[in-house]
Amino acid sequence: MLLRLSAVMSLLFLSACSTGQLVARGAAPLIDNGVTAMNRETDLGLARASMPANLKMLEALLVADPGNTAFQLQAAMGFYGYSMAFIEPAEPVRAASLYQRARAHALVALDHAGMSAAILNGDMAPFEKNLASLGPDAVPALFWTASTWGKWIELQLDDPARLAELPRVEAMMQRVQDLDETYYYGGAHLFFGAYYGGRAPMFGGDFARAARHFDRAAEINHKQLLLVDVYRARYLLRQMGEREAFHSTLIRVIETQSYAPDFNLANAVAKQEAAALLAQEKDLF
Repeated sequence: MLLRLSAVMSLLFLSACSTGQLVARGAAPLIDNGVTAMNRETDLGLARASMPANLKMLEALLVADPGNTAFQLQAAMGFYGYSMAFIEPAEPVRAASLYQRARAHALVALDHAGMSAAILNGDMAPFEKNLASLGPDAVPALFWTASTWGKWIELQLDDPARLAELPRVEAMMQRVQDLDETYYYGGAHLFFGAYYGGRAPMFGGDFARAARHFDRAAEINHKQLLLVDVYRARYLLRQMGEREAFHSTLIRVIETQSYAPDFNLANAVAKQEAAALLAQEKDLF
């Protein structure tokens, strides 16, 4: 009897899922392995050339299985990383569009985690109440929504409508920090280091607070993620006018040997950005 029930349930499941959904879900281990392989890549040229095809493959899988929140989050992360590493420095307008695209993917996962678009974009009091109700399972969706939204805003600081959205981004990232400060190698602390370090105190900046966030991010990832030092130099040390510390920090990034394979690509990007910032040093100070 149990065997017959199991067979019936299996047939019901198969009838409820399209062939495309089954194929998409079966590809999950391959996608996970692809993300790992990309993170371990050391050749920036190869990474830049291969990432667009990987991102389009993810979007193809999402056409077949649009409710797959794991794929939505990987798409958000992928478009964010591709834009930040390879597009933003030379094509900021295109980068803003890609960050918006990344955010759209993250929003699907956020809705599934318990925050609808109506709540996200509605009055602040219901938004804050809903945000406070979200638990640890919502951390990935909150983090990637806030990260992609924050970068989209950063490239449109002349738009008052975008600036008005910052409090929601800050609140979501604060919720991530409260629930799991270690998520994505201390990513919430890295965000707040840039958030408080990149503005003068009269505009809401807080240099001491920014330094504490950068220090905590470095502690969480055991100083293996070189982007922490790059962001410290780019946002905090530059804003403080600390040219000598800016220079020495970026030189240290370039000279540091990475021994953590899962940080290979991120650290190669960090070295690339450190070199670009050093080339602009005279103009920045």
